[in-house]
Amino acid sequence: MEQKLRALLIGAHPDDCDVICGGFALKLLKAGYDVKFVSLTNGCRGHYEMQPEELAARRYQEAQTVAKLFGITYEIWDVNDCELIANLENRKHMIRMIREYKPDIMVIHRPNDYHADHRNASMLVQDAAFLLTVPNFVPEAPAMFTMPVILYAYDSFRNPPFVSDLVFDIDDVMDDKYLMCNCHVSQFYEWLPFTVGRLHEVPADPEERLKWFHGNPIDRSKAPNDAELLARPDCGFRHEEREVILAAQLRDKLVERYGEKGKMVHFAEAYAVSEYGQQLNDELAAKLFPF
Repeated sequence: MEQKLRALLIGAHPDDCDVICGGFALKLLKAGYDVKFVSLTNGCRGHYEMQPEELAARRYQEAQTVAKLFGITYEIWDVNDCELIANLENRKHMIRMIREYKPDIMVIHRPNDYHADHRNASMLVQDAAFLLTVPNFVPEAPAMFTMPVILYAYDSFRNPPFVSDLVFDIDDVMDDKYLMCNCHVSQFYEWLPFTVGRLHEVPADPEERLKWFHGNPIDRSKAPNDAELLARPDCGFRHEEREVILAAQLRDKLVERYGEKGKMVHFAEAYAVSEYGQQLNDELAAKLFPF
């Protein structure tokens, strides 16, 4: 029997993978992939009230709720939030983890980003990449013979700006991506609203809370008005009004990939191919991304 393709999706914090590549992960699952999320820290600092040890335990359970709901693995490293360093010990840990899982695809933050943990997560993957094929380094984990394709997830950091190589329609999995994020209650309904002064808006009832998270629903039966979307200010939270902006920005690429259907896409995720991994050709891209 042919072995399943594998995707190793890496974020600096619990919930990072859900946000930066949750839609992509769901598309991969539907295509038959084995999918693993990894958080390189325990997320113990991201709260206005809870103490670090208590929060780390809560965020671990939130991540495992995602894993159970969608049939993925969700690993969390024993590194405190805001303390991730691209050092030799963590590099070796990264190499062991990648070699043991043997991914075909990896996703990681870009190395330029607002958060030091994000930048160091990216550096750890970059520093590990070539060494994956060096048998005498970390010899207890057998070296790989084929490099994975490494993708940088989209971010809005402007220096340097993100340049998209791949863009995917995630309309069919967007509601499930919201359910994925919905599992991280401590973040999307407590910490993040608190940081933007909107904690008072969050309903107590779980169903009403999820509706609040969506915000004003987008009419998905109509073609997006890109000019209108791009002219208005970002709403500043993960409501649907914000999540449609990326597809509007990358409309030409969506049409290039999907033809006329690309004009109707409301939600998208975008990736840049890292030079540190295996490079894509048409044949490999068709194999890895059959959607």
